[in-house]
Amino acid sequence: MNKNLPIIYISTLLIILIIAAVAIVKEVIKTRFTENTFSKLQKKLKNSPGTAEEYYQLGSIYLDKKLFVQSIKLFEKALKSERKLPPENTALIHNAMGYAYFAQEQYDIAIRKYKEALKIYPEYVVALNNLGNVYEKKQLIAQAVEAYENVLKYEPENKVAKRRAESLKKRLVSSDK
Repeated sequence: MNKNLPIIYISTLLIILIIAAVAIVKEVIKTRFTENTFSKLQKKLKNSPGTAEEYYQLGSIYLDKKLFVQSIKLFEKALKSERKLPPENTALIHNAMGYAYFAQEQYDIAIRKYKEALKIYPEYVVALNNLGNVYEKKQLIAQAVEAYENVLKYEPENKVAKRRAESLKKRLVSSDK
């Protein structure tokens, strides 16, 4: 019997515990930072009007918490803010709203929001992917394929779009028979 075997087992266990502890500490720090930001933004926006960036940031935190109705209200405030936003930021907000509506299974509104994002910023790959996804949910296979193929025009190596487009094309071919 090898005398070093218990030492190897204990060392391996110790390494696993250290890795787990580091992962847990990272997650706790990330959560504390998010909750701190959440608290500060809530207090600030309760007492005074905020910037589009602040409304978007708080809305994104609400999205992460799956509080979709509240996030949509904040995104609407971001779009109505006093300062004109760069087109990319406006598209980002519309995409986030689309995601919130999608999560609530309000697919038609989600499609409208994704299309608004794409009207402003046609190369927005995330919005194109999201549009393909919502078309899939609605069983609009041809439109979903088209959206994923548009993603591939801008990002030919996009794995999600490649996989989904290929899968949906097979469904289109088999349904044509």
